[in-house]
Amino acid sequence: MSVLKATGVSLGFGGPDVLENVSIEVTSGAAPVGLIGPSGGGKTTLLHILAGTQKLIRGSVTFEGRSVAKLRLRSKSEFSARVRAVSQYSMTITDPRETAEIRLRQALKTARKGGRTHGTSIEDMLAAVGLDMSAARRPMSTLSGGERQRVALAAALATRPEILLLDEPLTALDPHSRTSMTTHLRELIERLGIGVLIASHDLELVERLCPTVHALVGGQLLPAAPLREVLRDPEHPDLAELAAAAPLAVSRFR
Repeated sequence: MSVLKATGVSLGFGGPDVLENVSIEVTSGAAPVGLIGPSGGGKTTLLHILAGTQKLIRGSVTFEGRSVAKLRLRSKSEFSARVRAVSQYSMTITDPRETAEIRLRQALKTARKGGRTHGTSIEDMLAAVGLDMSAARRPMSTLSGGERQRVALAAALATRPEILLLDEPLTALDPHSRTSMTTHLRELIERLGIGVLIASHDLELVERLCPTVHALVGGQLLPAAPLREVLRDPEHPDLAELAAAAPLAVSRFR
């Protein structure tokens, strides 16, 4: 069992703290945990902090009891393979010649550096997210938004991670594909025993995957609870606004 833990995390960008004394943990083998809250409320920043790509003002992040900020060389490579993130920007294309196969081979290189080499083929990695080899050889720029999200997820899974941090992982998929991919993702998480934190505005996705949910509002993290309890008569205006923006989804929880 591996634990990724943030303790007393605070961070601001020149104004009020975006995150104020936030503590949260993600454990391999445990049920996925959801993270909801308004846009610009700090969800993405918190995931960057947990992934070790954002420096802190106060607080700490540890993985298996070791400070993520102090990891060096081999230990850092190992952490990068064992803890993977799929952000809203994972679909960004900087090289127009890059293909899905190139991206996945780079992920396999990360796996080797982190000591997590395995025999899974590119074809099998794509199949795991509902794509075939025809997508592998196409430039990423020619793939749809949904296909790019699937490739980003396949690249994250390529290292056989113990912890997965997902930031709006399925937003570019059409409703039908999103439903089927949600089911598939839940099966993958359960089969591989990955600890997952999912930040999303998609309340149905969060409800289907996460038995408990944290709400991040006003820079503070509310205690974890089932989504129906978090959204039942919310006192915080940001949560009330979030619930009002998704009346069909919320109606399922009441």
